This record gives sequence, C-alpha cells and structure tokens, in this order.
Amino acid sequence: MTDMSALRIDDLHKSFGAHEVIRGVSMEAQKGDVIAILGASGSGKSTFLRCINLLETPSSGDVWLGGEKMRMTTNRRGELVPEDMRQVERMRSRLAMVFQGFNLWSHMTVMENVLEGPVHVQKTPRAEAREKALALLAKVGLSDRADYYPAHLSGGQQQRVAIARALAMDPDVMLFDEPTSALDPELVGEVLGVMRDLAEEGRTMLVVTHEMGFARDVSSKTVFLHKGEVCEEGPPSRLFASPETEQFRAFLSRMN
Repeated sequence: MTDMSALRIDDLHKSFGAHEVIRGVSMEAQKGDVIAILGASGSGKSTFLRCINLLETPSSGDVWLGGEKMRMTTNRRGELVPEDMRQVERMRSRLAMVFQGFNLWSHMTVMENVLEGPVHVQKTPRAEAREKALALLAKVGLSDRADYYPAHLSGGQQQRVAIARALAMDPDVMLFDEPTSALDPELVGEVLGVMRDLAEEGRTMLVVTHEMGFARDVSSKTVFLHKGEVCEEGPPSRLFASPETEQFRAFLSRMN
C-alpha cells in the first residue's frame, strides 16, 4: 500500500447463496481521488460499495482504510464475520455513505439529522457540533432550512442534507451510492454541484453513478464493472475516448 492510499480493497468477493455478485474486485483510492464506478443494473456496483463498510459482509477479500485492515474471522458455518465490532463502528465513522434514498430521520429536523452523528457517536459537545453543522448547511446551500423536517424539503434538498450529515463526521472517504438516481431531472444538478465542490476540495470519494458527465469531467479515475468484475478502469479521458472492451462500448451507447 502506498503512503498516500486512503482506501484499498483486495480481491473482494460477495455471494448470495450460489449467486456470486462480486467476483474478485480490487481497487485503491489515493487521498483526493474521485473514483466513478459505472456499470449496468445488476453489475454489483452498490453491493461492492456496501461491502466496503460492512453493510454487506464480503464472502472473502480485505478492506484497508488509511493503512488499517478491517479484521475479519470465520464463524462456525465458515462465513466471514467481523472480528471486532468496535473496530467496524470506528472505521464506519471514517467511511461516510450517502445513499440513493437519502435515509434521513423523518422525525428529526435538518439540524438534528446533521448533529446526530457528531453528538451521539463522536461525543462532540453540542454547541461545537451545532456551529459546524451550520457551516456545513451553508456549504450545501441550506442554511435557511435548519429547522425544517425532511418531508418539507425537495428530493435534491434532502440529498444535500444527507451530504452535510456525512461531512459532519469528518470522514476520510465518502461513499456515494447513486446519489442522484432517485431525483427528478431538474434537481440532479444541485446535488452534482455540491459533489463537484467536494471533489475540488480534495475529498476522497467513491461514486456509484449513472451520470456520465460527472464521471467524465470530475472523476480522477473511472471503473466499469460488468457481471461483478472490473472490465475496464483508468483515467476518464482515455476510457470515454477509446473504450477497449465491447461491454463498455455497448454500455456507453446505451447511456448516450
């Protein structure tokens, strides 16, 4: 692992019963990398992302975060399980995830949603956490919505709150699972704009997305998954200009 590596995944496999969804995927993100993960529906993109922070438990493979390996062991049934859940919880707090469906707490205001992690997980003093939360809401353009409930926000606004909530944990790596796919077309741009700003700040991000413009213009590396395997990867300028595989060419033709 290089000194600048923020996240590394080695030979990850994931099966559901007899169906192998992820077939030996390896990936490394340096600090400040934005990796766009592309692929057709069912190619394993979201499952791969969920395996990184153990929302799904890999069948085999290793996850390293900033040089620390997520320790796994085998249970009596031969299944891979976490060796130490305290380590998992600590590493999850450094791996913020933004979901397709926002996943905000509906009974909490915007401010309460953003405060929850820092105050209750990281034990940050509430006044300090609130000051930071206000700054983050301003960053995503929602400082005037702090006392609103999620039901009173548009989908784009809810997703921007979800990004602020993720940022509140000071993550080393941000994982985005198709963050714009549940949005009406006119709201996609406001979320992508925030993500572009984060990329320009040097945030390390893995982004599962169908937004080809974002992958082409913002990512430092693009990875194309096909049937659970890395089919193509490299700088977006090369991949989009001259795809090497028939699978990626066919995918791009469908997306255009």
